This record gives sequence, structure tokens and C-alpha cells, in this order.
Amino acid sequence: MKKRKNLLIIAIVVVIGIAALVVAKLGSRDATFKQNFHIEDIDNITKIYLADKEDNHVLLSRVDTPSPDTTWLVDELYPASQGMIDILLETLHDMRIRQQVNKNAVPQAIKLLSGRAIKVEVYQRRYFINWFDGKFRLFPHEKLTVTYFVGHETQDMMACHMFRKGDKVPYIIHIPGFRGYLTPRFSADSWAWRSHTIVHWDIRQLQSVSLDIPAAPEDSYTIKRDGDGFAFFQGKQQIHTFDTARVAQTLSCFANLNFDEFAKKVPNTDLVNSFKSAPKAVLHITNRDGVTREVKTYLKYNNPTDTLVMHGNEDLVDMFDLNRLYAVIDSKDTVLIQYFIFDNILQPASFFLGNPMSSFAKE
Repeated sequence: MKKRKNLLIIAIVVVIGIAALVVAKLGSRDATFKQNFHIEDIDNITKIYLADKEDNHVLLSRVDTPSPDTTWLVDELYPASQGMIDILLETLHDMRIRQQVNKNAVPQAIKLLSGRAIKVEVYQRRYFINWFDGKFRLFPHEKLTVTYFVGHETQDMMACHMFRKGDKVPYIIHIPGFRGYLTPRFSADSWAWRSHTIVHWDIRQLQSVSLDIPAAPEDSYTIKRDGDGFAFFQGKQQIHTFDTARVAQTLSCFANLNFDEFAKKVPNTDLVNSFKSAPKAVLHITNRDGVTREVKTYLKYNNPTDTLVMHGNEDLVDMFDLNRLYAVIDSKDTVLIQYFIFDNILQPASFFLGNPMSSFAKE
């Protein structure tokens, strides 16, 4: 009787053990589907490399000494758009497996991923010694921790196909609650990641602002810091009676001054028409640390053609773009800026002397 009772206890223990193993295995599978595909510790990401099949590639790297505008660089040269970086990091953290690709569809999914996928390499800070749940860490180093291949969208446009190096099959990936697919967030176009900020300096950081108008030197001006306030100069002459409200309004524009987009493909006709003469205006902004940004502006033609060059008496409203103009930043980047943003800044000296707002920049 006692022996039978012991056998029963052993059998119960074995059953409980088997059940525990099954639950653990199921739990592990559930963790793989819902937890392990994403990156939990995004704060330790140091680099992200993206490359596509059209020979586009970009390296995004975190910097140790961030600027006020961004904590990342594009190709180790240009400030990155912090907003886009934040979205990418959130995507890596929040993305989840919606389902595994159907077994019968795996070959086709892999074929499409091989031909169209964006390769994403994620590097993180790791430690050779990492004890007591991260409380004692020594010898940091950078390590490639995961490689994703981001593919095409699903039919419902609510997820995309992704393959993680080391897995046997691709998955359907989404962000729960987000309507849309994630592929556009992994662009390998380096231009897309660059910051559009010209300056991000409030009035307390400004030392001087000057606007040179080559066609009308008498309308050029300079605003210089003078103690706790600013002095106004028209040409080289200091003007003591100027509109302080308009000066304050203009200086406030530099707290967050951005351009619209990079002019990556400027038409040859624009190179002939817009850039053949002196700039319409040259803006210099200097902060109290002595850092200066230069913005040269040029008129932008509407659908420039040889006909416009031949007919100089065309209606200016039809000839020129009244919404945007070209700008060259620090003699390096050609960009497009909006009159809506720059109208207050690109005013002549007379504007600050109480005259009505001019539209010289469009003339």
C-alpha cells in the first residue's frame, strides 16, 4: 500500500514536471513572438547602419557630446534630425510580431526580401563584465547585436515583412495600435536623416544679426548686442530711433529657424537663371560663442525654361515662385526656404525704422 502511494506521488510529480516544461516552452515561444524581436534597451544603441538595394546607405551614430539640436550624426559628418531619430528608436522598441509568415508563403517572402529589403544593423554598448543585473559593469565595447531585413508592406498596409538574422523564417511586424506599415521609417537615403535646422538660438544666445542686400546697400542692416539690449546700424551708421518691437520679433525668429528641404536636384536652367547673379540677400547670424551661420538667398523661378530667359518682360507673378526661394547655407548646402518663414527676417533696414513691411525679396 505504501509502495503504491509512493508510486502515485512520483507519477504526480512527473506529470507536474512535464506540465511545467510545456508551459515554459509555450511561454518561451510567446516571448519570442511578443518580446524578443524588438530592442528593449534602446538607450544603449550607439549606431544604426541602413542600406538598400539601390545603393543607398547611411550610418547614424550617437555622439558623446550632443549639440542642443541633436544627439546623433549622419555619416559622422552632419547633424541628424532628432525627430526622425526618435521615431526610429521608438520603432525598434515598440515593434512586435503580428504573426509568422505562412509556411507556404515563406519561399516567396524570402525571395522578395532578398530583392527589396533594407538591411538594418544595430550596434549597442556592451560590457565584458556585467554582474548583478547591470549594477557592476566593466570594459565597455561596441557590438553588432542584431541585423534586420525590412521588407514590403502587407496587403492591409498595417504591417511589413521582416527577417532577423539568425531566425529560420520571416515575420509580419507591426506596432500595436499604429495604423500603417513600418518600412518608410527605415529609409537608407542619407538626405532624409539630415537636420533641417539652420539655427536654434534664442535672443539670449545672439550676438549679432546682419542682412546685406547687394542691390541696395543702403537697405542693409546690422543688429548688435549692446549690454542687455541691442544696437541697430543702417550700413555703418548707428540708428538710435528704431522699432524695438520689430527688432525683437525678428530676433525671436532665430529660436527655431529651419529650411524646407534640400535642393538635391537643382535644374540646369535654375543654375543659369537663379545663381548667375549676386544673391538677393546675405544673412549672417552669430551667437555669443562666436559661431556664425551664413544664408545666401536667390530667387526661384517657376518652371524655368529658355523662354523665360528670352522674354525678360514676362509677368513676375508667373515667372517667380512666390512661396519658396533658394538658399545656400554656409556655402555648402543648397536648400529651399519659405517666404512664410523668412519674410520677417528678409526685410530691409527701412522696415525697422517704422516703414510698412516691404516685399523686396520677391521683387
